[in-house]
Amino acid sequence: MRLEMHLPHQSAASGKIRGGEGMGGGVFPCAWMAVFAMNLEFGCNTVGNKLSMSWFYGFITLPWWGYLLVALALTHVTIVSVTLFLHRSQAHRALDMHPALAHFFRFWLWLTTSMITREWVAVHRKHHAKCETPDDPHSPYHKGIGKVLLEGAELYGEEASKQETLEKYGRGTPDDWLERHLYTRRHMLGIVLMAVIDLLLFGVVGIVIWAVQMIWIPFWAAGVINGLGHWWGYRNYETEDGSTNLSPVGILIGGEELHNNHHAFPGSARFSLKPWEFDIGWMYLSVLRRLGLVRIKKVAPKVIVDPDKKGIDLETARAVVIAHLDLSARYAREVMLPVLRQEFARADASCRALLKRGRRVLMRDESRLDERGRSRLAMTLQASETLRTVYEYRRRLRALWSSRTQGTEALLASIQQWCAEAEASGIQALQEFARVLRGYSLRPASSVS
Repeated sequence: MRLEMHLPHQSAASGKIRGGEGMGGGVFPCAWMAVFAMNLEFGCNTVGNKLSMSWFYGFITLPWWGYLLVALALTHVTIVSVTLFLHRSQAHRALDMHPALAHFFRFWLWLTTSMITREWVAVHRKHHAKCETPDDPHSPYHKGIGKVLLEGAELYGEEASKQETLEKYGRGTPDDWLERHLYTRRHMLGIVLMAVIDLLLFGVVGIVIWAVQMIWIPFWAAGVINGLGHWWGYRNYETEDGSTNLSPVGILIGGEELHNNHHAFPGSARFSLKPWEFDIGWMYLSVLRRLGLVRIKKVAPKVIVDPDKKGIDLETARAVVIAHLDLSARYAREVMLPVLRQEFARADASCRALLKRGRRVLMRDESRLDERGRSRLAMTLQASETLRTVYEYRRRLRALWSSRTQGTEALLASIQQWCAEAEASGIQALQEFARVLRGYSLRPASSVS
C-alpha cells in the first residue's frame, strides 16, 4: 500500500491554504501536516538505516584498542576456566568449587571452546600417567615439537576419541542432565552461539574476536604449554619428565607457564613455588576462597629445617619421601654446584673445559639423559674424585625415597647411615647438607598459605 501526501496549495482569492482533493476540501493549516510527514519519513529512514547496518557495526562501537581489550578479557576468562576448573579442580582434585561457580565455568567453556570436561580430564590424566613415553598423547619428544605446537588440538582430539582413554582416565567428571544432553551432545552449539553474540555486539569485528577466542586454547594450551612447556625454559625440580617453567610470571596463560612446578607437585592448587614466581590462578583462588566459593584441598609441601634437631625421626622420613624433589633440588644447589665450582677453580685449562661442558648433565636427573649425555657425565665424573663422591651420594639419596619395599624402620636406618657417612666424608658441602637433612620436616598444612 502506498501512502501519498498531496501538497497544500494557496487559494488566490482568499489567500488561505487549502487542503488537496483527498483531504476533504476544507480549510486547514496543512503546512504543519507536511512538515510532520517529512520528519516522519526522515526518522523512519534513519532507524531503518541503523537497523540495516547493525549487523556490520554491531550494537557496541569501540576504538581499536577497545576491541583489543574485549578480546583479551574474553580469552582470559576462558584461560581461567581451563586452569581453575578443568585442570586444578577436575583433573587433579586440588580444590572443590561451589556448584554455581563450577557451572559458570562449564557454561563458559561450552560457549568458547566446545571442549567436553570428561575428554579434557581424561587426556590430561593420561599425559601425567604416561609422560614422555610413546603413550603420552602430546609429548614433543615423541610427537615432535613442531607437531605439538601447530597440531596440539588435533592430538588432543585424536586421544579424546579413544573410548579406552575416557573410561580409564575420565572418571569423576560431571554427569548431570545438562552435561549429557547439552554440553556433550550439543558441544558445537556453544561456539556457534558465541559467534552470533559476538556478531550482534561488535558487528564484523566480532567475527575477528570470535576467531581469536577459537584459536586461543588450541594455541596457548594445546600448543605452547604441551609443547614448549616440555621443551624450553627453566626447571626448579628435576622431575623424570621434560617439563619446564616458561616464565616465573604466570599471567597470560593463567599460571600454566609454571609447568615444571606443576609436574613436580601435580596435586597442588598453587603453581608458584618460589618467592619470585607469580601464579595469577592462585591469586584468583585466594580471592574465591575468601568469598567461600572454593575450598583448597592440596598444595605443594613446604619444608622447614630445624637447626636444633639432631636426631632422625618419623617426621624426617616423611619429609624425605614427600618432599624428595625439594630435597633433590637443594642437594644440587648446596652440594653439587659448590663442589663443581671448587673443582673448576683448581683444575687446569683442559679439565675446566670438560667440567664446564658437564655442568648441565651433572644437574639433570640421570634417567633423563640420552646416550650422549651419559657419556659426557661419565667423562665429567672421571675428571674429579670429589665430584664422583658427591654424585654417588646423590644416587644413594635418591634410592632412599625411590624404594617401595623397605618399611619405616628400615628407611630411618638408611637415612641415619647416609647422614653419618656424609658427615665423615671430609667434604664440607656434603657435611653441611647432612646436618640440614637431620632437621628436615614439613610445615603443618594449616600454616600453608
